[in-house]
Amino acid sequence: MLDIVIKNGYVIDGSGNPWTKVDVGIKNGKIVELKKFISESADRTIDATDKVVSPGFIDTHVHSDLLCTQPETHQIKLKQGITTELLGQDGISVAPVTDKTEELWRSQLKGLNGDIGEWPWRSVRDYLNTLKEAPLLGNVSYLIPHGNIRTMVMGFDDREAHEDEMIEMRQLVEKAMEEGGVGFSSGLVYPPNVFSTTKELIEICKGVTKYDGCFVVHMRNESFNIMEAFEEMITVAKESGVRLHISHLKVIGTRNRHLYPILLDRMNAAREEGVEITFDQYPYTAASTVFHAILPPWVHDGGTVKMLERLQEPKQREVIKKEFQDNLTFENWVYNCGWENIVISSVGTAANKPNEGLSILEISTKLNKEPADTAFDLLIEEKGNIQMVIHWGMEEDIVKAMKSPYHIVGSDSIFGSKPHPRLSGTHPRVLGRYVREQNILSLEEAIHHMTGAPAQLLRYKDRGLLKEGYWADVVVFDPNTVQDGATFDSPLEAPEGIEKVIVNGKIVMDDGELLFKGNGKVLSRNLISESSLRTQ
Repeated sequence: MLDIVIKNGYVIDGSGNPWTKVDVGIKNGKIVELKKFISESADRTIDATDKVVSPGFIDTHVHSDLLCTQPETHQIKLKQGITTELLGQDGISVAPVTDKTEELWRSQLKGLNGDIGEWPWRSVRDYLNTLKEAPLLGNVSYLIPHGNIRTMVMGFDDREAHEDEMIEMRQLVEKAMEEGGVGFSSGLVYPPNVFSTTKELIEICKGVTKYDGCFVVHMRNESFNIMEAFEEMITVAKESGVRLHISHLKVIGTRNRHLYPILLDRMNAAREEGVEITFDQYPYTAASTVFHAILPPWVHDGGTVKMLERLQEPKQREVIKKEFQDNLTFENWVYNCGWENIVISSVGTAANKPNEGLSILEISTKLNKEPADTAFDLLIEEKGNIQMVIHWGMEEDIVKAMKSPYHIVGSDSIFGSKPHPRLSGTHPRVLGRYVREQNILSLEEAIHHMTGAPAQLLRYKDRGLLKEGYWADVVVFDPNTVQDGATFDSPLEAPEGIEKVIVNGKIVMDDGELLFKGNGKVLSRNLISESSLRTQ
């Protein structure tokens, strides 16, 4: 007797192949039958007439590292059909830490990852074991964050690493890979990663290559210097042998958008040169990150406390204001997008809650202040823990990237009281707007970009496809109604059309009702065949 049989649906297996009409039989967490008619009885039979049956969606860029342990908050991801998430993004995450660096990272990440109190872990192994004991709604994998490793070796200092420090960082990353990490991440606009050199990245990535891990990176620049930043990543990949994945591929600012097709052509050439390269992208023309990312890198030297001290110095404020106007050596959000396009999305204090959803220009007009002073004062009042949404580009550009065979859907979702709508709507938006309404991708292509392609990136042996012997992470949705409900004004609205979600063979969402069964697993590096371990 089977646990679940799904009948009469349009089965799209995640490989990119055309749909077919077969029944899906599930038992003991796995897909055991795919055939025209399954006669065997089951505890639960799902009639999927006129519905699509697909693998569960794999989100390759999230910031659920802490809040995945809180089902009431985290459920919005499952309601989109997301059954697996890749944690540890942008080189700034929660493990590994030491007794000395834990408090620093808890403070630094509060606005990005939320706050669950003290962290009971230090190593990556301890963190993943903590997740194994948590009521996870979906599966998770973890990237080793560059910033955490760097602070363990050399603190939060603005300086280049010495040779012995680079080697020590590589060894720490290798240890963390052995403990379960599936790759390495860096965000080269965020401190302390921004202080690193290309040589440092190459040395660390040699250790990642040893375990066939991927290097997932927010590049050093996504605007006027994006081509130089991209070439740096190609150099890292070539000299270390690492598999390269670019986070949220975009070109910031309308004045720079002519670089987008050039970048896509260069990516194809890199593939020809032997670099295994992919990228993820969210289907919106606005970004979201921590608000202090608007500041020049030197302001972050020493961490949050030092940053706030500098913002209280009148002379330092004037220097930063001048850099907002003309410094093109860092990712200058103010220069590229303007204060009118930088919106406060989440704060911690009641006093500043009325500013959520307003641009810095709107807030400064209300307060009768200069926009830069408004920004500095908000950061001081909130102790740096603010999120922002930045409107950066045009839809036709993301459509060009979406058509690329190297494209993967990733939400870059951040929780908050008024977050970017990509938290709630990314995958249904692709299926509704870009498949059904605009016909940019076929349904088979879009699902491949959400399932089979990310599974290949993460080297999952038995997930990402509907295939006999694979784990039963499955979504049943209505292709005629699926769409995002979230908007920038109402960003927490749930999507429509996602009817049933199965994680590891258990129904966890049934006709839109969340069952809170907590059936997710930690998918660690041991899913990768040990035969893939390379020698240096």
